Amino acid sequence: MSTDRSAVLRRIFPFLTWWPRVDRASMRVDLLAGLIGAAVVLPQGVAFATLAGMPPEYGLYCAMVPTIVAALWGSSLHAVSGPTNAVSLVVFATVSSLAEPGSAQYIHLVLTLSFMSGIIMLTLGLLRLGTLVNFISHTVVVGFTAGAAMLIFGAQLRNFFGVEIPRGHSFLRTLEAFALQISNIQPYVLLVATVTLVTGILARRFLKQVPYMIVAMLAGAVLAFVLNQAMGADATGIRTLGALPGALPPLSHPSWDLENLRKLLAIAVAVTVLGLTEAISIGRAIALKSGQRIDGNQEFIGQGLSNIVASFFSGYPATCSFNRSGLNYEAGARTPLSAVFSALFLIVILIFVAPLMAYLPIASMAAILFLVAWGLIDFHSIRMVARSSYSETAVLALTFAATLLLELEFAILVGVTLSLVVYLNRTSRPTMRSLVPDSRQTERKMVLATEAQLPECPQLKILLIEGSIYFGAVNHVDTHFDILRETSPSQKHLLLMSNSINFIDVAGTELLAHEAARRWNMGGQLYFYGLRQSVYDMLERSGHLDEIGRENIFTDKSEAIGTVFTRLDRLVCKTCHARIFNECATLPPPA
Repeated sequence: MSTDRSAVLRRIFPFLTWWPRVDRASMRVDLLAGLIGAAVVLPQGVAFATLAGMPPEYGLYCAMVPTIVAALWGSSLHAVSGPTNAVSLVVFATVSSLAEPGSAQYIHLVLTLSFMSGIIMLTLGLLRLGTLVNFISHTVVVGFTAGAAMLIFGAQLRNFFGVEIPRGHSFLRTLEAFALQISNIQPYVLLVATVTLVTGILARRFLKQVPYMIVAMLAGAVLAFVLNQAMGADATGIRTLGALPGALPPLSHPSWDLENLRKLLAIAVAVTVLGLTEAISIGRAIALKSGQRIDGNQEFIGQGLSNIVASFFSGYPATCSFNRSGLNYEAGARTPLSAVFSALFLIVILIFVAPLMAYLPIASMAAILFLVAWGLIDFHSIRMVARSSYSETAVLALTFAATLLLELEFAILVGVTLSLVVYLNRTSRPTMRSLVPDSRQTERKMVLATEAQLPECPQLKILLIEGSIYFGAVNHVDTHFDILRETSPSQKHLLLMSNSINFIDVAGTELLAHEAARRWNMGGQLYFYGLRQSVYDMLERSGHLDEIGRENIFTDKSEAIGTVFTRLDRLVCKTCHARIFNECATLPPPA
């Protein structure tokens, strides 16, 4: 009874599973990892909130309570949740068409979006549907994030160059508007942005022990302060963020208006898909290094609760961050307490740093987001996909294009649909190859007839099928059967080497029953060797096993060949010089 109660408690409070790992040594390294994480998320939170069209402090609020909840109710020991670039971009690109970014209505809609996506995530986790993210291929994620990077570039052109570009336009319209504004570029704004960008690039390369974003922000802020003091903000055109409010997130709540819920539903689905994909892929990537096993369903639950809580603590849609999660692992974190400590340290740091954020130029934020966008483009994966598969390359390119040209909430769904189409096309064409016993070997092992260039039995076709015979593959398999009967009518018997038939549905069983009937009408039969139990059971449940003939299904290859051999036409055997099978040795020499 106590064991059952303990299992129930661990299911409700999953942090009880890893809590016994906590000791003085783990607390020490988790505290250090948490401090590093807090220092990193400070500039990231401000940058990502700006990207999402939210006030800067909301990105920091998103890295507090939601981070703690995701750490305690997730399954990964090292993943750290909070604001991320891709989700922030989706929020801005989709919600900005419903309300002015930064306005009270916009903030309320984003809080509602966080609540809705959290409910969907939690429901999927409770229904044990964690495997759904397996349908979102790595290629789609690479294409989407590359497209998202370009959208970040486009969205920050106005701030990087100090020009007026209307918000909410498509990527191409934004580029067109920027081209018309080139003559209005503000040189001092561009100077601050460029210095921030160059400093960030150099700091990331040469000062790897220090968060490069902080170094870049300080450089931009100092330069902007000097320029504004020397010439005045009106002359330079350099705008700053302004002071951040207090460190603790204020209480908030989502909207319960049915019209708002209707407008946000498709966006919430897109945020859910992207957020869960990021969370699971990041969790698995780090688990490969740490040797941990990730529970996808528990990650769904953790992310769902995190986003629900975010809507009540002034956060916006959150998910796992690759940068902060990887840094957390590299810093030596042993338990999710490191993420909890990072949220607590962030509150302490913000108390002292918040007044200084007033001097941070918006141009510097644009430069930081340029760096973030560049880091989103996975050039290694793009090259690998381009080298390895034309179809995957097409999926990547079309997902990239859809991200730039379509509404963002549909772009990733387009990619998923394309991936499924490619997958279905691939599986709808199972490999079918003719085999022949190798007479050069005493064991007469089966080899590919085309490669061995050995003669086939004139009465028996031996065919290897690799793949599944389901409704999408039936036409391909049936067409191949037709070709075999038309090109080799004398091979009336057909033996299927079927240990590589992974799955079969009702349409597949009907096809095999029809082929068995055709072979019978030709004067031959259809046989199976190595049929998997699941396929056998499906043939039996569908009622087609008796039509095919139970006696024609074999588990031993020698028995299969021997049985078929007894049914061959001896008149044909008398004229055959091939001597394909061992059993042929019992026949008199051919005439």
